[in-house]
Amino acid sequence: MSVRAGIVVTGTEVLNGIIRDSNGPWLSERLREIGVDASHIVVVGDRPEDLLAALRFLAAESVALIVTSGGLGPTADDLTGEVVARFQERPLELDEALFGRIAEILRPLLSRWPDLDREAVLRSNRKQALVPAGATVLEPVGTAPGLVVPPAAGDGAGPTVLVLPGPPRELQPMWRAALETGAFQAAVVGAGTFEWRIMRLFGIPESEIAETLLVAERDGLALDPLEITTCLRRGEIEIATRYAPTDAAAYAAFEAYVARRHGPLLFSTDGATIDAQVASLLLGEAGAGGVGDAAGARPARTVATAESCTGGLLAGRLTDRAGSSAYVLGGLVVYSNAAKVALAGVSSELLERVGAVSSEVAEALADGAIARLGSDVGVGITGVAGPGGGTPEKPVGLVWVSVALRDGPRLTRRLSLPGNRADIRDRTTTVALHMLRRLLIEADAPPPGEAAPGAGSDAA
Repeated sequence: MSVRAGIVVTGTEVLNGIIRDSNGPWLSERLREIGVDASHIVVVGDRPEDLLAALRFLAAESVALIVTSGGLGPTADDLTGEVVARFQERPLELDEALFGRIAEILRPLLSRWPDLDREAVLRSNRKQALVPAGATVLEPVGTAPGLVVPPAAGDGAGPTVLVLPGPPRELQPMWRAALETGAFQAAVVGAGTFEWRIMRLFGIPESEIAETLLVAERDGLALDPLEITTCLRRGEIEIATRYAPTDAAAYAAFEAYVARRHGPLLFSTDGATIDAQVASLLLGEAGAGGVGDAAGARPARTVATAESCTGGLLAGRLTDRAGSSAYVLGGLVVYSNAAKVALAGVSSELLERVGAVSSEVAEALADGAIARLGSDVGVGITGVAGPGGGTPEKPVGLVWVSVALRDGPRLTRRLSLPGNRADIRDRTTTVALHMLRRLLIEADAPPPGEAAPGAGSDAA
């Protein structure tokens, strides 16, 4: 890419892990959308010398833009504006009009808390109206303004610094305002337009994708124009590729190669997650099955869960999406055997005979979810998430998952999952979603020789 940027996230609470950084990845994604490559995300504490060192490091990396997040409040440790002014060799000046607007923003707070020392509050917030000379001010969303600070006056070299507040609810609207400023646009002149595509596979190790890339090059596939990254995420392989629009043919050839080599293991070529695909299938939306799905609309269905070792995590994933009340009826958390009997209707005799961690109990849980909650589809999960509780016959990581249609087919699988307790529980939900997707697709597939609704006679 011709234009590169760096991101500096400030805050000792972020550096120490007390607060998780969400701004860095969000800003990186927004930069990518405008054709700017985020080369580094640096997290520093509330120490001016560390922030200044981070700015100097990124400048030495020849970035055209630095975006900072945080350190704009009224307290003594909020020093980003001051440090950026020093870095850009621009004196701080009081913007009286801005100070007046900040005072107006504070007026409702002062009226609600009459015992507050008005003058002390205004004094502490006065520093938020100190602006580096020549900077563009971004109107406050909270009380802190943003800033677009060009390089030192009379010096065309060096990065422009975009200074944004830390709270995401303030940062995100201010980012959109920054895009409209002349100072920001001047900093990113030459940014290109790039495409970003994601393929997702399930049931394959990451090493196999590395082998695919090697074999593809040996087969003469042109991969040089493509920036390809792979990662293992929630038990799935994600292949993210960035390329210039002029290299669309190279990407199309690469995607086709992966599809031929891995077949049904490739379940998404448009970036859709398994969560989104399952939601679309339950809603009966056309083309909801993923790769190669030419079918028309399907019957809408409802789903319910009965979970033991995952403790409601699958129900949580199913209800993460807005509008999920249209297809999720509910979930039963049946951690104890008594709960399995009382809530899901599992036979106590069955539990005594085969044990809670068994295919029979997983199937009884799926059936119980359907019967007790009245859904079209039920999912039952039981297993040993650890770290304790395992036996030689039923070790930690053994999980049974059953997915069933009311009065229809079912899929039941025995899983042996690696990792710690959190890994096992999370990966179980991913497997369950893939089983649910497969069951719904197979249940709605037309009989052999009959075309799918909406599909042409030559549909594959």
